[in-house]
Amino acid sequence: MNIGEVAKASGVSAKMIRYYESVGLIPPATRTDSGYRAYAESDVHMLRFVRRARDLGFPVAEIHDLLGLWRDRSRKSADVKHLAQTHVAELELRIEHLRQITDTLKTLIDCCAGDTRPDCPILEELQQLDGTPAVIAKRTGVVTRHTGGSKNTIAE
Repeated sequence: MNIGEVAKASGVSAKMIRYYESVGLIPPATRTDSGYRAYAESDVHMLRFVRRARDLGFPVAEIHDLLGLWRDRSRKSADVKHLAQTHVAELELRIEHLRQITDTLKTLIDCCAGDTRPDCPILEELQQLDGTPAVIAKRTGVVTRHTGGSKNTIAE
């Protein structure tokens, strides 16, 4: 099979197949006399394995380890389980981080009047150079504006 046929059969793009080969995730394809890559059905099976691992969020390095375990018939299932458990723990940390980001954005959205005025707590937060959150107050109908070193409070 050529690379296009393997890509279609495996669900992995030709570009990704070349990439996986270049980083050593999959072995180099055999070449025809004219230099084209040639693949076997076992390559399709391996690429499906890689695609499924990617679908589950495994990074390339861990997929490399999984492929090694998959090929090793004397492996211990405990090794595979440990790799999967570690991946789940990392995913849960990422999920928690994304929840924190979502909560922060929701708070900023709630604090933004979303009107024609230029004041925007979302932009205030993004401009914080040191990474500390800007002090944001919920919309109360009172807007504090900084102009020329003084503060002007306007009741709305």
